[in-house]
Amino acid sequence: MKKIILATRKSPLALAQTTLVAARLSEAFGVETELLTIVTTGDRQTEWSLEKQGGKGLFTSELEAALSRGEADLAVHSTKDLPGTMPPGLSIVGYLPRADARDMLVLRAGVETPRTIATGSPRRRLQIRRLFPDAVFTEIRGNVDTRLRKIGTDGVADASILAAAGLARLGIGSWPGVSFHALEFGHMVPAVGQAAVAIQGRAGEEARFAAAFDAPTARRVGLERAFQTALGSGCQTAFAAHATSDTLWFFHEEVGLRSLPLAPADFDAPAEFAHKTLLYLGFKLE
Repeated sequence: MKKIILATRKSPLALAQTTLVAARLSEAFGVETELLTIVTTGDRQTEWSLEKQGGKGLFTSELEAALSRGEADLAVHSTKDLPGTMPPGLSIVGYLPRADARDMLVLRAGVETPRTIATGSPRRRLQIRRLFPDAVFTEIRGNVDTRLRKIGTDGVADASILAAAGLARLGIGSWPGVSFHALEFGHMVPAVGQAAVAIQGRAGEEARFAAAFDAPTARRVGLERAFQTALGSGCQTAFAAHATSDTLWFFHEEVGLRSLPLAPADFDAPAEFAHKTLLYLGFKLE
C-alpha cells in the first residue's frame, strides 16, 4: 500500500472523522492518504424529511458507488448512517474505537422544561417524550453548528438532541445560548452504531486492514447491527440497540425500553442472539 484513497462526505463532522481514520492508517501502515469528498443525496436534499422520505442509504450510497468503481480504497461512514445490509462486494473492514455513545439534550438558555423539541428522529422523539410528555415536536436538518444556531440564536425550538460523540469530535464543549445535558442509556438508547466510525472496503480485504482498527468496537457494533438487519429498520422506525460489555440496551416503538444481560458468547453469534432475543420480546420474524 503506497497510498489509500478515502471516500467521505463533505460535512465538517465527516471530514473530522475521516481525518482520524487517515491518522490511524498512517500510524498502522506508514502510508499516505488522500480524501475523495462526495456530496450525497442526503446532503443535497436538505429540505427532505428523512422520516417521510426514508433515510436508508441517503448518506452512504454515493460513497459506496465510488468504492465499487475503484475510485476509492475505503469509505468512511458514521455507522448509524449505514443500512443493515451491504451492497454486493463490499463489507466493513473495521471501526475506530467508539467514543461516548450517549445522546445530548441541547436546551436553549433559560429553558428547563422544553415546550418544543426539534428532532427528525422517531427514535429520539419517542424516547424523549417519556421525559417531556407535553412537548411538541418539529423537524430540524443541517450540520451540527447549524442545528445549535437554530436553537441558541434563532429560537426555532426550545431544545434539540445531538450525538455527544459528534460534538466532541468537532471540539464543541459549549455554544452560545444553549446548555448541554447528557442522556444516560436508561433514558435514551443510542442508535445502532452511534459514536462508532465505520470503515468500509471491498469484501475480502478485512484482514488487510485489521491491524489499524478496534476489535472490541467491531464486536459490540456487530451485535447491534444484527438487530438492525433482523428488523429491517430504517429512519422511519423508532428503534435503537446499544451493546456495552455486559448489557444490551434496546428500544422499539412496540415494546419500549429494555435492558438485557449480555454474556461473552452472545457476541460470537450475533445473528442467532438477535433472532432469539427478538422472539423473546414478542416480535414475529420471518
